[in-house]
Amino acid sequence: MPEPVKSSQSTYVKVAECLYRHETSGSYYALVKNNGKQIRRSLKTKDLKLAKRRLGQFRKDVSRLDLTDGKSKISFAELAEKWRATITAHLKPSSTRRRETSINQLNRYFGKDTIRSITRNDCDAWVQKRSPKIAASTFNNERETLISIFDYAIREGVILENPATVTKRRRLGKNHILIPSKAEFATMIKSLRSMDIRYWNAADLVELLAYSGMRKGEANAFLWGDIDWERGSYVVTGGETGTKNHEARVVPLFPTLKGFLERKAADTPNGKPAPQTPVVPAKDAKNALITVCTQNELPHFTHHCMRHYFVSNAIEKGVDFKTIAAWVGHKDGGILVAKTYGHLRDTHSFEMAKRM
Repeated sequence: MPEPVKSSQSTYVKVAECLYRHETSGSYYALVKNNGKQIRRSLKTKDLKLAKRRLGQFRKDVSRLDLTDGKSKISFAELAEKWRATITAHLKPSSTRRRETSINQLNRYFGKDTIRSITRNDCDAWVQKRSPKIAASTFNNERETLISIFDYAIREGVILENPATVTKRRRLGKNHILIPSKAEFATMIKSLRSMDIRYWNAADLVELLAYSGMRKGEANAFLWGDIDWERGSYVVTGGETGTKNHEARVVPLFPTLKGFLERKAADTPNGKPAPQTPVVPAKDAKNALITVCTQNELPHFTHHCMRHYFVSNAIEKGVDFKTIAAWVGHKDGGILVAKTYGHLRDTHSFEMAKRM
């Protein structure tokens, strides 16, 4: 009869090669060696046949582990840097910065620990310490980065399981949408135009965003050559980094936008801007918006508020959600627009009812 094996205060009985049964609970455990190191795992069953099947898979998993000192002793920070290098080529600059920020924060907690030493309890402790201090979106970004780093460690044969999968994603609160009224928008533009020339380019960017519904990055990459005057349309490419959904879109040349672009074109030599020239040179209007909003006692509107302004105007004109979604680059057929801006249609409907 096999001799019982004592581990701490628990006793395991060997029932087959690499297979043990816990005397008290009756659950089966695997104990496998790799490169001279013992690896134990609960097989999470009291059924012997099932335990043997799971043991077979476990042994295959262990055989793929690389437990040489080079990998078994690699720190979280070292592996995180290797993972970062594999993904940056496929990410936009903003996404890369977000990942790097998450890694820097995670390194403050896990950086010096070896990947193999980090447990589920350690990840739970990180959640309890970190989550209350930051916004839900920030926490979710860090959690996703943490899980991805451990997934990379599994692919590299450093660990068998991802200890961070026990963490739960935080529910995001519903953000309040800040939309300028037509009067507020007119005040902003008038104030920007009344200031020195440095603010004129900022005014151009604000108008372009408000009349097109483009994201700031898309507006920054918008060239004169992207406009088809004869067809009455323009293409949003997003430039080198592409659009958010990585697809260019053709959008009708809205009357207000067309008037703005015609005025801008008339200011260029011979009224014919070079096709590869940006429509608006300014890349950012943040400080200009802060200045005019403060001076005029307006809410602190941002670049993205101009996109909201475009959508709200389209809804007021009775444009359906699916069409608006196509204009602003959503691929969901209008679901997000309806969910985010649906209340505007209700409000507009009641305002129109007053005219009855």
